[in-house]
Amino acid sequence: MNSASTAHRPHLAARASIATVVSAGRPGLVHVRSQALTDARKRGLWVLLAFLLIFIIALVRITYLGMADPARPDGDAAAAPTERGDILDRNGVPLARAFPAYSLWFNPHAMGDGPALVHSPAEVAMALHRIFPDEDVAELTQRLASGKAGYLRRRILPEDANRIHAIGEPALEFPREAERFYPQGTLAAHILGYVDSKGVGQVGMEAVFNRQLTDPATRNTPAVLSIDARVQGALEDELLWGMTRAQAKGAAGVVLDVDTGEVLALASLPSFNPNALRPEDISDSADPTKQANIFNRATNQTYELGSVMKPITVAAAIDAGLITNLGKRYPADKPLEIAGITVHDHETYGASLNIIEALIHSSNIVLAQVGDQLGSQKMQSTLQALGFNERPYIELPAKGRPSWPRGDRNGVWSRVTTVTASYGHGFTITPIHLASAYAALVNGGIWRPATLHKVEPGQAPAGRRVWQASTSARMRQLLRSIVDVGTGKSANAVGFRVGGKTGTAEVADKNGYHRDQVVATFASAFPMDRPRYVVIATLDQPKANAATSFQRTAAWNAAPVVGRVIPRIGPLLGVMPDASRDIDISDIAPLIANGEGE
Repeated sequence: MNSASTAHRPHLAARASIATVVSAGRPGLVHVRSQALTDARKRGLWVLLAFLLIFIIALVRITYLGMADPARPDGDAAAAPTERGDILDRNGVPLARAFPAYSLWFNPHAMGDGPALVHSPAEVAMALHRIFPDEDVAELTQRLASGKAGYLRRRILPEDANRIHAIGEPALEFPREAERFYPQGTLAAHILGYVDSKGVGQVGMEAVFNRQLTDPATRNTPAVLSIDARVQGALEDELLWGMTRAQAKGAAGVVLDVDTGEVLALASLPSFNPNALRPEDISDSADPTKQANIFNRATNQTYELGSVMKPITVAAAIDAGLITNLGKRYPADKPLEIAGITVHDHETYGASLNIIEALIHSSNIVLAQVGDQLGSQKMQSTLQALGFNERPYIELPAKGRPSWPRGDRNGVWSRVTTVTASYGHGFTITPIHLASAYAALVNGGIWRPATLHKVEPGQAPAGRRVWQASTSARMRQLLRSIVDVGTGKSANAVGFRVGGKTGTAEVADKNGYHRDQVVATFASAFPMDRPRYVVIATLDQPKANAATSFQRTAAWNAAPVVGRVIPRIGPLLGVMPDASRDIDISDIAPLIANGEGE
């Protein structure tokens, strides 16, 4: 075979090459393969290092973005609210929750060193106004023209975000954030409070639980309150009815468990919506003397509450052994002169009254005599045991300081102070003070602090004894009699065995008493054969009008509120109406006279 024929057959040439390599020896072939594997490993290592470098860069970038979100520069005062845990009522109903939402953020540096906006500030403001008609165009224009980053609007809907995106402005961003939401609206607003723009709880239990609700270690465990949302709603509803009916300036109410001190409901009116706070909710710059809606009348406002104190005076006198015969009669047909003051009754109820009649008619004259005989030390010690000389025992930050008479150099009250205190004047307390006192009055004599924390069975605080159990049993009879035939008849919800006492007091301030302004309160408990709950209703400055038969006293406006609340909340709390049973008052029935007082 010649060379020309070989050139025309390439496969024969390849065979010749391979043959040459093989002829060079097998070790040469192994070397070639080893070199190829080494080159492949090097190329794979370089690729792996490149991917690792890209991963590290991405990780650093993600970390940076997480620590310093360019949508909210560190220098801006309005930081995004931190995620918060839930607040629930005693039955697990959500009262405050965190949920993801969009916000509208102005980022003037979105296009680097270029202009902040593609269109003019006025054009962008008008476009935003078409999406949010409640926004002020002039104010938006000014904020956009300022070139300062910040929120333009909080909590926007996804469809609104889409419409904003369609405007075509890169500087209008809508980051997702954790927003605070109150599913029940205004319900329990004064208990919950609100969360400010920096994510800090204010005023209510949002402030009390702030650390627990924001700490990553604890925020996944909801904060559980003692209140029952159903009871809270009923109380707020009926208080609003009473406030509107009597054209009152404000109202307050409490529902309290007499054995644990748990607050099942606590309300103050006017209220506010923590989802949409208004400037007038927090302060009233137009009228500095006017209380803002956020002010809590149940725990922060102190009042002279008047005749609701009379059962407390009687209980102190029974406990001290001063009253041993409820049939003993006291002169009551003319004003009483004691230590330079004159004590009057609303009207004359007869030449004399016994203790039961004095409570039924709400006689200042008889209670002044009882207080005078009781003496300052016993009166003071009883009221101090009820916490009347201190801010109320409850977790809320807003707690009013009672006006406690100073007394002499040893703190002992004068005779005049003791006498006026015996029928509820000369010192002030809050409605929550009163609720805790009435719980002790009917639960066997044990005072316990009010609480907004849910108390587990068997975990109620020991409290402190104020009255003997026998005194408390007697007071249950007397309170029931007041509602049955006395000034509290309009609170006598059929089948619920309500007991309680009315109280109407003129408003007092640094200028003295105002005869044209009163505070009307009804303090009650039910069912009196086995008391479980205290219900307080207070109306601030009710008016005498046609709806209240032109009367402004508690018997005509506060007591009817309680008479409507109890039938609504009783079944919710396991107390069913039963007209076939009642507290036994057979031993005092012969001493009870029909009639109405204040």
